[in-house]
Amino acid sequence: MAIKLKHSLRRLMSYRWVTANVPFFLFLSVLAILYIANGHIADKTVRDINTTANELKELQYEYKTVKSDLMYKSREAEMEKATAPLGLKVSAEPPVHIVIEPKSTDNN
Repeated sequence: MAIKLKHSLRRLMSYRWVTANVPFFLFLSVLAILYIANGHIADKTVRDINTTANELKELQYEYKTVKSDLMYKSREAEMEKATAPLGLKVSAEPPVHIVIEPKSTDNN
């Protein structure tokens, strides 16, 4: 039985059989290369997505920090502190509205 199996295996792997199936072997090689390349591209894409997600998270933290600083600095008491060195103070009296009436142009 082992001799028969060896003989059929030799016949299967003969030069003629190998040369007849070269296009199929090339096709399988191309498929293997494409499969490996696809895996590498998928890994790179996942890494890029993770990097972008981390950058987005950092930018969100920065946005929240800047927004809270702005909210704090735009309070009235903080504005008074910031403008005190310039000599600006909050007025105790309300603003006065100036109304300018249009001139009447009578040709009489």
